[in-house]
Amino acid sequence: MKLRKVSAAAATALVLALTATACGGGDNDDSGSDSGSGGGKKIKIGIKYDQPGLGLKEPDGTFSGFDVDVATYVAKELGYEPDQIDFVETKSADRENALARGDVKFIAATYSINDERAKKVDFAGPYLLAHQDLLVKADSDIAKGTDLNGKKLCSVTGSTSAQNVKDTIAPKAQLRTNSGYSECVAALQSGAVDALTTDDSILAGYAAQEQYKGKFKLAGLKLSNENYGIGVKKGDTATVDKINAALEKMVGDGSWEKAVKENFGPAGYQNEPAPKIGDIVK
Repeated sequence: MKLRKVSAAAATALVLALTATACGGGDNDDSGSDSGSGGGKKIKIGIKYDQPGLGLKEPDGTFSGFDVDVATYVAKELGYEPDQIDFVETKSADRENALARGDVKFIAATYSINDERAKKVDFAGPYLLAHQDLLVKADSDIAKGTDLNGKKLCSVTGSTSAQNVKDTIAPKAQLRTNSGYSECVAALQSGAVDALTTDDSILAGYAAQEQYKGKFKLAGLKLSNENYGIGVKKGDTATVDKINAALEKMVGDGSWEKAVKENFGPAGYQNEPAPKIGDIVK
């Protein structure tokens, strides 16, 4: 009898353990599921935390920007309410690894589609066509790339944007690098540099900040084509298809245009029309 009592207790413990495992916290923090609302499930989405107008973590812990608006809309179409989204900071150098590890379900973070990246991840979109451009003071006479000859041009350390300008457009431009775009914007405001270069969407985001409204303008140059896509783990074609359907709906119901104007409008950003899914502009 004693042996049977011990066995029964063990069996009960095993049932309880299995039940706890099935109902535990793993399902409530699910970066890999798009089963949507119900059961308190969450989805993890990679964004930038430091790009005004695109992906910015505000002082109160909320998030703002065009990428954030796109990601929130897409998540809604996948079945997730805003309070079920965990936005994860995803730096440029770690985007492919974050998807491969399953840290996030998808990434919307000024993620330009190119052949090299497409070997490692799958892309939905594109959802925005951006271009390399210049940010200058509102009263600047810089109107074309060659006007940068003899001028001080700023970009961030490790970026190829400024070097591209010097190599192909203005060989006499004086390059200055800083650790971040915020430092370049501050240098532009103080007059330490004459122009800042990177994607026009990023420049418009900075120019649209309250403290800079009316102080800067975009030169309107199209020095490159940057097709922003939503990165998904390689091979997850089902999620790519769902995100593409969500992006098409966002464009069709006017939400895409509204998000563009709200996030970039104050900078006078002349955005391209919403790109068609799969239409990569070289």
